[in-house]
Amino acid sequence: MDWPHDPDAEEGSEGMRKYGQAILAKKVDEDEDFPLSKSEFRERVGDHPVRIDHETVVSVEDVLSGVDEAEFEDIQSFNQAMGEALRKQGYWPYEIGGAGSD
Repeated sequence: MDWPHDPDAEEGSEGMRKYGQAILAKKVDEDEDFPLSKSEFRERVGDHPVRIDHETVVSVEDVLSGVDEAEFEDIQSFNQAMGEALRKQGYWPYEIGGAGSD
């Protein structure tokens, strides 16, 4: 896919911090953008890349296809929906086990 810009830009992935949900969160302004509709977010940045890990880059649109909500009231509801979509689609690079899991 041809991206409108390099997902890592010239500075790279900021020491591995510009991945997955962090990328999505940087595409919104907590004070200005909410409430935010899924369709508005898709229109604005749907074709932007999201680096999932060192080998995988998907579009914001790919992530949004796993989001059930039509609107996000605030940054917390946005982050929860994005995190759930990333996990549901297998884009979450690690799993958190319960207490005592190995």
